[in-house]
Amino acid sequence: MKKIKAAIVGSGNIGTDLFYKLERSAVIEVTAVIGIDADSDGLKRAKEKGYQTFSNGIEAIIENPDIAEIVFDATSAKAHKHHAKVLQELGILAIDLTPAAIGPFFCPAVNVNSTTDLENVNMITCGGQATIPLIAAVNKVADVTYAEIVATISSLSAGPGTRANIDEFTYTTRRGIEEVGGAERGKALIILNPANPPILMRDTIYCEVKKMDEHVVQGAIMDMVEKVKAYVPGYKLRQSPIFDGNRVTIFVEIEGAGDYFPTYAGNLDIMTAAAVRVGEDFAQAMLKKRASIK
Repeated sequence: MKKIKAAIVGSGNIGTDLFYKLERSAVIEVTAVIGIDADSDGLKRAKEKGYQTFSNGIEAIIENPDIAEIVFDATSAKAHKHHAKVLQELGILAIDLTPAAIGPFFCPAVNVNSTTDLENVNMITCGGQATIPLIAAVNKVADVTYAEIVATISSLSAGPGTRANIDEFTYTTRRGIEEVGGAERGKALIILNPANPPILMRDTIYCEVKKMDEHVVQGAIMDMVEKVKAYVPGYKLRQSPIFDGNRVTIFVEIEGAGDYFPTYAGNLDIMTAAAVRVGEDFAQAMLKKRASIK
C-alpha cells in the first residue's frame, strides 16, 4: 500500500515521540522532522534514523512544499497560529498537537474522520484525550449537564511547551469537554506533581447527569475504556466508578508506551498516540479518494 507523506514540525519531546510511533504506520510515511534548534535531541535522533531534518522551522515547509501532505505541529499554541496560515495557503493538512484550537477538535475514540475536506484539526490536550472519551460515553447514555476534570501529571513530563500553554490547556480542554464530550458545561484543571519517583498520569472525571442508570453508565464507561486502549494500551481505570445520586466520578491512569518518553509520561504518550490515529484516519481517506479518481 502506498503511504501519505507527512512532516513533523517541532523536535521536542512530543515531536520526537511522534516520529517513533509514525515509523510503525502502514499508511503514513515520515519525510522530515523540523525544529529550530539544530542541536536538539529530536533532530539528532531523526537524523540518525535517516530522516531529512531541518532547523529553520516552518520555513522548511515553505521552501519544500511538496515534502508533505500532512504536517503534525508539535510546537506551541502561539507558533501554530502562524503555522496554520502558512499550511492553509500551501494546501497542507495541519494536525495540531498544541492547544491553539484553530481547527475542529478531534478525539479518535469519539469522532472518527472520513473526509479530506478539512485543512486544520486540533488534538485538544493530553487531559482532553484522556477524559473526553469517558465524558462522551456517559453523556451518550445519561445526558451530562456538568463535567469537571483534574489532570495530574509528573512535573518531569511537563516540558517548556506544556508549561507555556497552561492557560490554553484549561480553556481548550473545557471547550473539548463541551464540544466533543457533549457536556452542557465543563471545567478543566491541571496539576504538575513534583513527586520523585515520578507518578503516572492520573485523571479524575466528575459528571453530573440528568438520567442516571448506574448499570448502563458503568457499561458505557467500560466499553469506552476498551476503545481508548486500542491505541493507548496503558490506559485503564484505577478503580470502579463511584456513583452518588446523579453524579459519577471516574478515576483514570495512563502509562506510556515507552517509545521515547519514560513510561510515567502518559500525558505526552496519549497525545502522540491519538495524533497518529487521527493522522491515519485522514491518510486512509486521502488514499481512498486518490484510488477513486484513478
